[in-house]
Amino acid sequence: MTGSENKPKRTSQGGLILYHGMKLSTMYKLMQLKPSLRWSRWKQIGLMPFFGAYNSTMSLVENVLFGRKVADAEIHPEPVFVLGYWRSGTTLLHNLLSLDPRYAYPTLYETIFPWHFLASETINTRLTGWMVPKSRPMDNMEAHWQVPQEDEFAICTMCLVSPYTLPLRPFDLQEWTRSFRIDELPAEDRKLWFDTMKLFMKKLTVRHRKPLIMKSPSHTYRVKQLLELFPRAKFIYINRHPFDVFNSTLHLRSTLIGENTLGSPYHPDPENSIIETYLEAFQAYERDKHLIPAGNLAEVKYEDLSADPMSELQRLYSELNLGGFDEVRRRLEPKLEDHKEYKKNKFRPDLHWRQQVYLRCREVYERFGYPSPDDDSDTAAA
Repeated sequence: MTGSENKPKRTSQGGLILYHGMKLSTMYKLMQLKPSLRWSRWKQIGLMPFFGAYNSTMSLVENVLFGRKVADAEIHPEPVFVLGYWRSGTTLLHNLLSLDPRYAYPTLYETIFPWHFLASETINTRLTGWMVPKSRPMDNMEAHWQVPQEDEFAICTMCLVSPYTLPLRPFDLQEWTRSFRIDELPAEDRKLWFDTMKLFMKKLTVRHRKPLIMKSPSHTYRVKQLLELFPRAKFIYINRHPFDVFNSTLHLRSTLIGENTLGSPYHPDPENSIIETYLEAFQAYERDKHLIPAGNLAEVKYEDLSADPMSELQRLYSELNLGGFDEVRRRLEPKLEDHKEYKKNKFRPDLHWRQQVYLRCREVYERFGYPSPDDDSDTAAA
């Protein structure tokens, strides 16, 4: 491949960044992390106090209007959690599961503005929908305020106990990976993460009044903690060829940091960082999956789901005893043609890193039956 055909898609996400959804108190906490700051990002930095004041005010308004309902809300005891490392196909799976009308999911607006979406979502999404890019900055997945989104955005915005502090200090591996290991956090931060998860899911319950489908690659490290919150939760783990994940995550990291940083986008040694955190996610899942009650865990390979979403989704529903697949089938059928025409990013693989990923993640290859580098094709897609 040559020219534009060999360039992964990268576009701007607009002027809004992840941290614009924070309250002033959280922005103050953010600044205590001593993030990288640069004048070239003056627009994003300059907007923060205005968004902070707006979010703080609207949070108070929402608390007056909905505070009692949120406090009294009972989260459905059997939420569904989508697990899998970044770029493993979690978004595709989440989007397919969101077709089930019996379930609800956090939207892009709700994860960006978690403090006041109950009070502001209906009006603001109508007024500002034109501002949202038509697709995500790192790929061709559709984007709009109502698209299903990962709850980790909201957790980061609300409490900063999240790997999405990465763009703030992309050079600080310890800071942005510490939330992978919840039980090793200081007691205050551990309690903050648990309280924030419950609060956000209570707010979603008030908004949608349905059981929830939650997706965040970060949850792959947190099966034990999620079961502490919801012992009857159901889980779907999606895996993908490790080298495809590696290539696509390199692109994601560059885009995520570049679009959301307040300063330097410098991220040292991303290749080794991706391999290490990918392997840690796999090992955390393998370590804790036995804690999930029988019948509450299903697995799927991205390659199989992408090739035949109808059959794979039906299998997942059967294994988890979810029922109601006839309605999902009816909603999925008209979307299959669009799915076939979806254009994935193309990457020219680096032979050195292809071999390194295989050598260091060989247990993943063997666990899921992926071929060795000698049997791989010359290009990868994501």
